[in-house]
Amino acid sequence: MHAHQRTHDARTHPYSYPRLRHPATLVGGATALVAALLAAGCDSAPDATTGAADDPAFSTVRFELGPRGGIQVSGASRDAVAPAGAHPASAGRAHAFDRPDGRLLVVLRHWPEPGAERASRGRVPRLPPLDEAAVETAFLVDTANWVRADLDGHPLQWLRRDTIRIDTTNVATGDTTRLTLSAPHGGRYGQPAPPAGNRSCEGLDDWATRDAVLPEVEAGAPLADVLARLRKQCLDVQYASLPGSARPGTVEQVLVPLAGRPDALVAVPPVGGVELPGRTAGSTVPVDPRRPATMVVAR
Repeated sequence: MHAHQRTHDARTHPYSYPRLRHPATLVGGATALVAALLAAGCDSAPDATTGAADDPAFSTVRFELGPRGGIQVSGASRDAVAPAGAHPASAGRAHAFDRPDGRLLVVLRHWPEPGAERASRGRVPRLPPLDEAAVETAFLVDTANWVRADLDGHPLQWLRRDTIRIDTTNVATGDTTRLTLSAPHGGRYGQPAPPAGNRSCEGLDDWATRDAVLPEVEAGAPLADVLARLRKQCLDVQYASLPGSARPGTVEQVLVPLAGRPDALVAVPPVGGVELPGRTAGSTVPVDPRRPATMVVAR
C-alpha cells in the first residue's frame, strides 16, 4: 500500500452525511479519544529490547471499533502498539501521518461522539458513506517483520513497513469491526506481499486532481487482484467490511472518489446494476488523490 496511505443512491449519485457544525467540537472529540487511549496503557512505544521488531514472540494485535467511535486494542502483543494521533478527515481526505522506518502504521477512520450514533442510525445499508465529519485515529505497531492483516476474520494482505487504512464509518448500531494483525507461524498463506509499486505513480502531486481509469471489478473478485488494479491507477486505498452478496472475504464493491465535490463517488460495479454514461469500467474520471478509494470486503 502506498507510503502515504494515506453513498450515494442506487444510481451512484452523491450521498452525504450531516456535517458537524463546530470543527472545534470534532477536534476536541479526537483529542479526548487519544487521551483515553493513553490512559488505557498505550501511552508510549515499547522499549527496543521488548518491541515486536526484536521479539520473535510477536503474536497478535486486534483493533476493535464499535458504532460509537470507541477503539479497543487487545491481543498478546498489545504492548507493541502506540497511539500516533487523531485528525479530522476534512472533506473525506486522508491525513498524512508520519510513519517511522520499521513501523507499521494503522489508520482507522470512524465517527466520534456524538456523530457516531447519529450516522449509524441513518446509514445506507452496505455502502460506506463519505465521512466529512469523521476522525482518523492512527497507531504505530512496533514490528519490522511481516504481519498478516485480517478484517472481520477475512485475510487482506501481508504487511511490512507499510500503512493500512480501515474505514468503519458505516457500521450499524451493535456492529463491531475488527482488524487483526498476526505474525506468521509456520508457512504463510494468502497474499505474500503488497502488490509491486507503480513507478509511473512516483512524484505525482497529491494536491492536484488527476485522471484515473475506472477498473473492471465484479462482485466476488479476489481482493489482491482488485488492489493491484487500483494501485495501477495510482489510487490510495482503504478497506471497509460490510455484509454483502459476494462470497465472504472477496470484494463486494469499489468506491472511487470523484474530484470536484467532496460527497461524490462512483461505485464499481454499480449499485443495483444501474450504469451511468462515463461512470462504467474503462471510463476515465477525474479523482481527488487525497481521498482514498474504498474496497468493500464482503463479510
